[in-house]
Amino acid sequence: MTSEMDYMLLSGIQHFAFCRRQWALIYIEQQWADNYFTVDGSIMHDKAHDPFFTEKRGKRIVSRAVPVRSERLHLTGECDVVEFLVDPHGVPLFGREGLWQPRPVEYKRGSGGSLEADSLQLCAQAICLEEMLCYRRIDHASLYYGELRRRVDIPLTDELRQTVESMAREMYEVFRRGHTPTVKKTKKCASCSMKEICLPGISRQPSAGAYLARELFGGEGESLWLS
Repeated sequence: MTSEMDYMLLSGIQHFAFCRRQWALIYIEQQWADNYFTVDGSIMHDKAHDPFFTEKRGKRIVSRAVPVRSERLHLTGECDVVEFLVDPHGVPLFGREGLWQPRPVEYKRGSGGSLEADSLQLCAQAICLEEMLCYRRIDHASLYYGELRRRVDIPLTDELRQTVESMAREMYEVFRRGHTPTVKKTKKCASCSMKEICLPGISRQPSAGAYLARELFGGEGESLWLS
């Protein structure tokens, strides 16, 4: 039986895909910093997350802020929206007639620049729903991008699922060890809300030994200075 302490936040898989160090700073060290992008994204999610909102539109039920989890992947979190579509091969829902096919919809602020990482998060949500509802397989899900003002259909392929499972295992191992990875500065760092906490540039600075070796021995290397 998996204890509550063994679960990681599902939303973290998107951070983990973007940068392992960013994920560890947020989810292991419990640090956070906002920038324009995170604040704007939070506003969009606040609009989507109304746990008391459920409506029926024809042959579709729309539920918001749906809690999900996977014991197998050690993940827990919320789907912004889950649509349930009439499906003769679907699953029963409490208080509803018929059988229903679940389909998660995740809201994002941008225009698809982080599509790969967003797709991993969406696929993880689908895997959680499948496990919870004993549903055979969710083949498609959707990302709604605020700047595009439209949905992007995401096929939940075997390859995408394998990546999610592999990443979840890696996340859990890092989480269990309580380890914050080091990082090499890249172009992504400029837009990261955690850059002032992470200080990625520091890891690129030479050590004192390397600096002295360069100055005294004309770049022969730190090993010469230390030998």
